[in-house]
Amino acid sequence: MKRVAVTGGAGFIGSHTVDRLVGAGLQVLVIDDQTHPCPEPPDVETLNADCGSEEAAQALSRFKPDAVLHLASKGGVQVAARDPGAHVKRSLASSIALYDAAIRSGARRIVTASSGGTIYGDSKRLPARETFPAAPLSAYGAAKRSEEVYLAALGRRHGVATLALRYGNVYGPRQDGTGEAGVVAITCTRLLTNQTPRVFGDGLQTRDFVFVGDVADANVAALGSKRSGELNVGTGQETSVADLVGILVSSSGREAAVEMAPAKENEVRRVCLDPGRARIWLDWRPRVDVRQGLGTTWEWFAARPAEMTGRIR
Repeated sequence: MKRVAVTGGAGFIGSHTVDRLVGAGLQVLVIDDQTHPCPEPPDVETLNADCGSEEAAQALSRFKPDAVLHLASKGGVQVAARDPGAHVKRSLASSIALYDAAIRSGARRIVTASSGGTIYGDSKRLPARETFPAAPLSAYGAAKRSEEVYLAALGRRHGVATLALRYGNVYGPRQDGTGEAGVVAITCTRLLTNQTPRVFGDGLQTRDFVFVGDVADANVAALGSKRSGELNVGTGQETSVADLVGILVSSSGREAAVEMAPAKENEVRRVCLDPGRARIWLDWRPRVDVRQGLGTTWEWFAARPAEMTGRIR
């Protein structure tokens, strides 16, 4: 593998992954619509376009990637819930067009970002394994599962190796803290702008928080693997949102009361992913625990207070 195209490569997870690919000496093409560009974009060939557009398809045809990593995403759980039909057109259709264009460009490997936090729904057993049935409760989760099914079908039809990575809740430096998703980045941004940290519901809902550096390592390993199917990328550990916000407040050295807000709809109660298959398939395991990762993330945000000012909606 010498040439890799990365959609969403100018964003949060993408920029960390591209840094590693470039560091390994690979040629990289980034396709990104700049919806959520990170403040430290990678210095590589970049096309500013929707990943499912004809312009992106032409760029892939010219670049002729050996592998494609699809990280571009439009909207989270709440955005998709407000208008599921629009989400399908904007996100799912774009992803499928990207898969087709990647295959037509000659790529023999496609890895896509999926959502372990929504695919399994409210699983009765945790940590969730890939063998558990997909039971999404949200439009976002349903769309992610649909992406997995389409990709696998296209891969079988054309003899292309495909892998869907079911991420936990990814956090870390470079994440956008001004949107509706990403409690770690949002809390850091609110603390830096003298806003009260906010917890929705009772705060006892849990998530499998996985550090972005570990996720980027999993992405690179997945591109170099020949395995096909679905794969969890998580820690196997649950952390409550209330505990997470408390750790960030402590890391900030500030005294801040926490604002309790009404629970959000369409969200699962508990998330915890079994990373065992990733250890076997990719020789991957999470290396950064939650406290270490949150400390590193806070330090990154705290070093950029001017960038945070006035960004809270």
